[in-house]
Amino acid sequence: MIDKRKIEKAVQMILEAIGEDPSRPGLRDTPKRIADMYEEIFSGYNENDDTIYFEERADVVLCKNIKFYSMCEHHILPFYGTVDVAYVPNKKIAGISKIVRIVQKYSRRLQIQERLTNQIADEIYREYDPDGVIVITRAKHMCMIIRGVKNPATMISVTYRGVFETDKDLLNRVLLLLSQKAIFHDTDILG
Repeated sequence: MIDKRKIEKAVQMILEAIGEDPSRPGLRDTPKRIADMYEEIFSGYNENDDTIYFEERADVVLCKNIKFYSMCEHHILPFYGTVDVAYVPNKKIAGISKIVRIVQKYSRRLQIQERLTNQIADEIYREYDPDGVIVITRAKHMCMIIRGVKNPATMISVTYRGVFETDKDLLNRVLLLLSQKAIFHDTDILG
């Protein structure tokens, strides 16, 4: 559980440490605002989502461009981007919202991108027991943009489990699908 009082006290101490006056009008509510913000952006520590299974079958399920925002554990600065997930169901299909919730659960913690990628893959692989799963994260890191090297490069992390470790043809076909800008266009759906 997030202790907002401790966060407020810590923010007040930081303001004092950098030479600011936490009681001045512009900063008076800053510790509370930051505590409220941290309660939201770190809500992943409190999530314990029950898994719902749907008995269905599909050859490959893809969910692309799931947006996420996280906080780097090294500098407590944001990193943000997208997650793509592909999996080969065994007997259980994960609802799209479940995949998004898994991404949110792990991104709303102090993180590093590589761990985030692995945690998403591990939970899908454990909870839905697919034949295989691939997770790709693409992110920009504010700690790299506003300090240090000051470069907005995009970092990509990829991990896969199960059948994708042995069936390189399937791996390549799914990676090709994930790399395409669109599998079909809105006009294909709407007629």
